[in-house]
Amino acid sequence: MATEVLVPTLGESITEATLGEWLKQPGDKVAADEPIASLETDKVSVEVPSPVAGIMGQHAVAVGDTVQVGAMLATVEAGDGAPAAESAQQPAVTQAPAAEQPAPAAGGYGNHGATPVDSNAPAALSPSVRRAVLEHGVDPATIKGTGRDGRITKEDVATAASSRPAAAPAPAAAPTPSVAAAGGRKEERVRMTRLRQTIAKRLKDAQNTAAMLTTFNDVDMTAVIEARAKYKDLFEKKHGVRLGFMGFFVKAATMALKDIPSVNASIEGDEIVYHDYADISVAVSSPGGLVVPVIRDAQDLSVAGIEKTIGDFGKRAKEGTLKMDEMKGGTFTISNGGVFGSLMSTPIINPPQSAVLGLHRIEDRPVVRDGQVVVRPMMYLALSYDHRLIDGREAVTFLVALKNAIEDPTRILIDL
Repeated sequence: MATEVLVPTLGESITEATLGEWLKQPGDKVAADEPIASLETDKVSVEVPSPVAGIMGQHAVAVGDTVQVGAMLATVEAGDGAPAAESAQQPAVTQAPAAEQPAPAAGGYGNHGATPVDSNAPAALSPSVRRAVLEHGVDPATIKGTGRDGRITKEDVATAASSRPAAAPAPAAAPTPSVAAAGGRKEERVRMTRLRQTIAKRLKDAQNTAAMLTTFNDVDMTAVIEARAKYKDLFEKKHGVRLGFMGFFVKAATMALKDIPSVNASIEGDEIVYHDYADISVAVSSPGGLVVPVIRDAQDLSVAGIEKTIGDFGKRAKEGTLKMDEMKGGTFTISNGGVFGSLMSTPIINPPQSAVLGLHRIEDRPVVRDGQVVVRPMMYLALSYDHRLIDGREAVTFLVALKNAIEDPTRILIDL
């Protein structure tokens, strides 16, 4: 007897999704509530669990297909799975050497997107991770996965590639003669994920709608760095989370937003909506792209509370377990490109918000203090804002208030 696996309810107003990857192949043994497929919506990836225990039946849709809520994805057959799993795996063992040998010569992966790179791996590799494995020339069997259920992410592959000894890249060069022998250059076309399509559309809509302008300032990070160095061990011991810089910036931003309410407002039709709360969206990286979960009522949280929330967001973004409700709303966004080495940027507004703060890398630069040229750890700040609502004076005043709070963290404690 077969049980149908249906597309679950995905959230308010979301009626369809894209099949991102199959986590179970026909013939695999499946436990009840075990994820068998991953769906990509406009905001997050959603794993589809098996409703019953049994044997994975036939897939009803292919990777990349768009599916409606309630549609059938696959079937799960009754049984304990032992005989079926063994028979399904036996051909893979005998055919794997033949299938794997041409792959390095071709430098690609052809139509084998649903076949695990290593049948002994703890979990199947997604297409994006498989591409990363081939690009970096690393063995997935040597990589410890940090994703959900131990699955390997693109970040895990990049980390493994960067930690290899200097002599290790030699195997990656092996495909070069084969590529030359095949003649000519190669191109690869990969369909954009639903998340990437949504990001592209929203960012372009923001440029088309808002009268966007960016203003800059810089901030001396000396005081914050000293405070962090002095208290980070005690902070982590007491609160169970590391003390970073984002906690200071989020708290300072909530104070500046209180002083300059238009930066925390939004335009709806011909009305301006002012908020007496600060729901801060923080941009974090996920395997599928940039996602922006929201710290609710950040003005009421301590620096420790903010750091705990951000740490949880970052962990679950990497695992792909953020909920859609956690990324709705938001009155102001902070994006930290400095963690990737960015020196300066002009961030794009996250509609319907009216402003976004961009943080950048900290670097030692010569500055003048009391008539003397000294070296200080400096960071550029960038505030992109909708000029329809926010005037230049207000934007600059906001940045100066933020700068003053970071350069003198005591202001944060006494709300000055």
